Amino acid sequence: MNQDKPLLLIADDTPENIDVLAGILKEQYQIRVATNGSIALKLAQLDPKPDLILLDIMMPDMDGFEVCRQLKLLQKTQNIPIIFVTARMTTQDEIKGFELGAVDYITKPIVPTVAKRRIQTQVQLSNQKQALYLQVQEKTQEINQSKLELLERLGRAAEYKDNETGLHVKRMSNYAYHLAKACGFSDEDADVLREVAPMHDLGKIGIPDGILLKQGKLDDDEWAIMRNHVQIGVDILGDCSGSRLMQMAKTVAQTHHEKWDGTGYPHGLSGEEIPLSGRICGIADVFDALTSQRPYKRAWSLDEAFTFLQQQKGHHFDPTLVELFLGLRSEIEQIMNTYQEPESES
Repeated sequence: MNQDKPLLLIADDTPENIDVLAGILKEQYQIRVATNGSIALKLAQLDPKPDLILLDIMMPDMDGFEVCRQLKLLQKTQNIPIIFVTARMTTQDEIKGFELGAVDYITKPIVPTVAKRRIQTQVQLSNQKQALYLQVQEKTQEINQSKLELLERLGRAAEYKDNETGLHVKRMSNYAYHLAKACGFSDEDADVLREVAPMHDLGKIGIPDGILLKQGKLDDDEWAIMRNHVQIGVDILGDCSGSRLMQMAKTVAQTHHEKWDGTGYPHGLSGEEIPLSGRICGIADVFDALTSQRPYKRAWSLDEAFTFLQQQKGHHFDPTLVELFLGLRSEIEQIMNTYQEPESES
């Protein structure tokens, strides 16, 4: 059997009709046959999928219209073109078939030249559509990858002044990913959160060095300026209505400093008023800050940081998320080891 030939599924309850179609088409196509609607549904879902289905309308257990309807409901088969092959051809039947998703009709008795041309046309159109879809997918992937790289670089730029390696955003975003997975995010949503997490402190770009790099405690005026980094980040991200990824980035930038008990900033949100992505990134950000060495502080041990998170359950942090995070010890240790800060030169 030539695997390069397109694969057709012929569904008809009359063996003689199948023999006629198969005899006409076997030189150009691979043939798979079904003698009733139930079998047709099963064979259509096998790999490789048919390139086109030739479907009789008048079948006893399940007519062709119902088979078509069910095929169009299944993700795996909904894009396979269907041609009805029937002796019954009223205007109402024709309209019903097209409404169900069929692409054409072939009438019985079969005229070989007409049948071949109609089938060839639909197979070619389907192949062109699939090729175009793959091209669009490839270009979309390239665009999305460029966006993600830009997001990461912007996040690193925001951290560069006080953490020039950029490893803080690597660790923090991976902590956020694993915590998101632990609390039920889908793989896709957790990946999006990991990619936008580096944006959490984007607004630091607009904070004066004298405040951002100050090693002592900030006074009230300086602290007010520091808090402005949230709004600066939100302003930089701008109107994100057209992008789910950018919407989540904006949410994280705007809410990761809110606290469970309502004492955070900028809006004093509390509990589940704080978006889940902001609550997740708040834990990831604080944990990494605690376990990272800075000129003005030593790095806390993992156990010390875990104890702090326990103490802040219901105050700073969502209690449920804290418990989930504490259960990720092995993943957290792996991230810390993978993205260790380089040894500082003496």
